[in-house]
Amino acid sequence: MPAVGGVGPGTGKAYPGNLTPYVTVTCIVAAMGGLIFGYDIGISGGVTTMTPFLKKFFRSVWEKKEADKSKNQYCQYDSQTLTMFTSSLYLAALLSSIVASTVTRRLGRKLSMLFGGLLFFAGALINGFAKAVWMLIVGRLLLGFGIGFANQSVPLYLSEMAPYRFRGALNIGFQLSITIGILIANVLNYFFAKIKGGWGWRLSLGGAMVPALIITIGSLVLPDTPNSMIERGQTEEAKAKLKRIRGVDDVEEEFRDLVAASETSKLIEHPWRNLLQRKYRPHLTMAILIPFFQQLTGINVIMFYAPVLFSTIGFKDDSALMSAVITGVVNVGATVVSIYGVDKWGRRFLFLEGGVQMLICQAVVAACIGAKFGINGNPGDLPKWYAVVVVLFICIYVAGFAWSWGPLGWLVPSEIFPLEIRSAAQSINVSVNMLFTFAVAQVFLTMLCHLKFGLFLFFAFFVLIMSVFVYYFLPETKGIPIEEMGQVWKTHWYWSRFVEDVDYPNGGMEMGKGGQGVKDV
Repeated sequence: MPAVGGVGPGTGKAYPGNLTPYVTVTCIVAAMGGLIFGYDIGISGGVTTMTPFLKKFFRSVWEKKEADKSKNQYCQYDSQTLTMFTSSLYLAALLSSIVASTVTRRLGRKLSMLFGGLLFFAGALINGFAKAVWMLIVGRLLLGFGIGFANQSVPLYLSEMAPYRFRGALNIGFQLSITIGILIANVLNYFFAKIKGGWGWRLSLGGAMVPALIITIGSLVLPDTPNSMIERGQTEEAKAKLKRIRGVDDVEEEFRDLVAASETSKLIEHPWRNLLQRKYRPHLTMAILIPFFQQLTGINVIMFYAPVLFSTIGFKDDSALMSAVITGVVNVGATVVSIYGVDKWGRRFLFLEGGVQMLICQAVVAACIGAKFGINGNPGDLPKWYAVVVVLFICIYVAGFAWSWGPLGWLVPSEIFPLEIRSAAQSINVSVNMLFTFAVAQVFLTMLCHLKFGLFLFFAFFVLIMSVFVYYFLPETKGIPIEEMGQVWKTHWYWSRFVEDVDYPNGGMEMGKGGQGVKDV
């Protein structure tokens, strides 16, 4: 049977294999892990604009909002308690992703997903029945612990299961389910806000139990990845599993490379300390800067607070939620474009095109809001055409993010790490992501109050910086087998100074202790 997908540049490797129905279904089920993250991003922004929710838990915000109807629109939601409700989750996710690294490495990717689903379910249950702010915060922390486990394991699982030619498309399934989660949350918020009696917010928050059940049940029926099985000593089962996943019997070369990578990883006693070695400098740089930049595109600000933002620029609560639904639809559609194009056009092209698109839109939105709201934040009556223009450019901005930094911010880090540091490096990736999601969420409303429309220019500046970084420092990774990825650093104009041929004698295999190569098994 012919090999699927070409040879990675310079690696000389082309593992045989097909995109089997088995691996497709497996990756779709695993990608559902993104639903919990997406649902939460969408639900928390919408719930915080629901008047009954604000009156019950954040009365000072509600009173300020009511009193400020004709005054400064920039500052009406500026409350540290309200922000803490939203962003406490990301602090919890940061902490749990560090623990998840050990669970993922020692017990497998599946178990990490299971823990994520169970913790998220518990958090959703507490939030749905919340009577006081402390219950909301405890629920949010449990949701965060769940997200930390899921975000740590799911991208790794997808990158390891997928045939390398289709790795980009299958891995982006994770981001697609995040966007679907956001969209579902926005639609539910829209309808739950209309429930008479003002208890719709309970359904919004408690509804998170549904995606939690999907990932929990999914993790019980999924197979483990061959990489993870070899790592835990189940060599023969791993070989049989690899044959089933690839749909061919000729898996010897790929299997040998997986075993060699695993043997090397066992020589690493302290993967966290190992990350600091010179030869891992490119990997560590990407594990920190890619999630850092992903958060400073400003996307979470738009998604978290889309209803708040639209409410602020003059939409009423109901139409604000509807506008958030529109951006949610754009988000899903553009992610599908990314699934189509990532293994065809490459990672770099999508990163750079998305960057230019976001930059232009942020400048236009800043100009629009600045022109109408000025410095004092009092726009008077807003014409309908104006609101349409703002929503249109926010949608083009969301599309730019959803086929570039959105999916690739998870895909690229999960595919570039060698096996021996993979779990630890992915934990750093998730931790940095959550740390800056927390920081941006925590200060966004205060920044909106003080920077006003300049906030969009603040994020536009970072989009410019990150696009320059990608242009000069991120190598292309499409079509390269995951255990052969070392080749891209060896041939890069800058990173080649950190890695030597002795570090990657076989394209992607690391050397053992004392410079001794790992024998093919």
